[in-house]
Amino acid sequence: MATSTEGTAAPSGEKAEGAPTPGRLSPIGWARWAWRILTSMRTALILLFLLAVGAIPGSMLPQRVVNPDEVRLYYSENPDLAPWLDRFYLFDVYSSPWYAAIFLLLFTSLIGCVIPRAAAHYRLLRSRPPKTPRNLGRMPYSARFTTDAAPEQALDEGAELLKRYRTDRHADSVSGESGYLRETGNVLFHVALLGLLVALAAGYVFGYRGNMLVVEGDSFANTLPSYDAFHPGAAVDGEGLEPFSFTVHDFRARFLQEGGFAGQAESFEADLTYRDAPGAEEQEHLLRVNHPLSVAGVQVYLLGHGYAPEFEVVDGEGDVVFDQPVPFLQRDNDPGFTSDGVVKVPDALPEGLGFSGVFLPTPGESPEDPDELVSTFPDATDPVVVLTAYQGDLGMKDPQSVYQLYTSRMDKVGESEPMRPGDTWELPDGAGTLKFTGYKEFVSLQMTHNPGRLPALLFSSLAVLGLLGTLFVRPRRAWVRATVGEDGRTVVEVAGLGKTESAANSQEFHRIATELRDRLRRTGGAERTGGGPDGAGTRESEE
Repeated sequence: MATSTEGTAAPSGEKAEGAPTPGRLSPIGWARWAWRILTSMRTALILLFLLAVGAIPGSMLPQRVVNPDEVRLYYSENPDLAPWLDRFYLFDVYSSPWYAAIFLLLFTSLIGCVIPRAAAHYRLLRSRPPKTPRNLGRMPYSARFTTDAAPEQALDEGAELLKRYRTDRHADSVSGESGYLRETGNVLFHVALLGLLVALAAGYVFGYRGNMLVVEGDSFANTLPSYDAFHPGAAVDGEGLEPFSFTVHDFRARFLQEGGFAGQAESFEADLTYRDAPGAEEQEHLLRVNHPLSVAGVQVYLLGHGYAPEFEVVDGEGDVVFDQPVPFLQRDNDPGFTSDGVVKVPDALPEGLGFSGVFLPTPGESPEDPDELVSTFPDATDPVVVLTAYQGDLGMKDPQSVYQLYTSRMDKVGESEPMRPGDTWELPDGAGTLKFTGYKEFVSLQMTHNPGRLPALLFSSLAVLGLLGTLFVRPRRAWVRATVGEDGRTVVEVAGLGKTESAANSQEFHRIATELRDRLRRTGGAERTGGGPDGAGTRESEE
């Protein structure tokens, strides 16, 4: 008997040449596996959850893009913790690398989920309803009766009752399917979510945000030097900003005067006039909290307010070297609105002058220290300012905050008594005089230009609409079959299948069967012979 070496197994312990290695994936295989995991719905939900969790620090900790002063205050109050938080970008959550990574992964995952699902749904919409099953009695709902009407008439009546379904006529049956809007809503929800992410990204890339203080009577022009803080998007360089301007004419703050909530703010209002562009017609706007000014695609929000005492400084040579209001910032959210500020007069002769001061809208005694003056009410019922004067080099050549006075190269001149509007302080050694002429109020504003704002609103609305379709639309199938029985009468079978658990499905199928029976009875006579449309013999089961 002839033998052959072809196909002979390799000796024990040796691998046949070219044999695949079990349990190993090629680089392409690993890439397909990673893509399959990334584009699964479970991964998309996990990433969406991580995106929500990642936003929590952004709502609990101050953010530089919104309020850099609050970040500096947090640093001063938590000098050990703040640097560690900053290392993880917790003061810049929405521009951090880890938040951007979650965002991009979620975006990619949604693309991988939505496109195949939308394509499959499109093919389903173009396909014909499923064929009638051979044994309709196995459906969750089934009914059977006989009639003297012809099979064609029974199918015509059945097709009429299924007019709300997408139907397909066969030789001895009619099949119908309804509830496509459920999957349409599902696809719409995911497409809208994808569009929402694009809109948010567009707002981050092409938008900008800025903060500034504007004193009553002053104007603001939308140019880069006018901002106290400016945070441009990735594609914004600060050039070509919308050329609008506005003037703050009057600000009014109302506070509760009595009761347990005395001192709480009741309302904030600012009267503005603005122009869309240079030379445009001037328009008026009442700026309030949550009622921003919308001009040239920019929203101007009212964030806060404060006091700006007005001072007139005459130097040792007798010249008026300073005459303007100076914003004083509220001290640590003090309920009485005790405010701190500085006055810098580098042009004073013979030496520059600097003043650090405290503004008290309604002065009173401190409960802890009777000798210390504090403000007991936020409204300026009896405004008082207390100043400390310094003389020397203010260090104006070095970058510094306008709200801080650097006294390392200055000498303390003296401290004033509490001053009310109209009081003048004669500085020692002929250094000059300072007059407290009154006060104005200022508003703290935030400018926001977000080109993705309206698209985000549109996609959010579409997401809600798609979610409603997913929740309330019932996908279901129904069939009507009419055949000639052994006795020559027409046997009619009605069956239904709901893809979701709902009592409304069985009720609808029962209504179709009952109405079909009644119609045929009026025309050709019908009687129940099997699991009937009156409910007997109806089977309901979980799909």
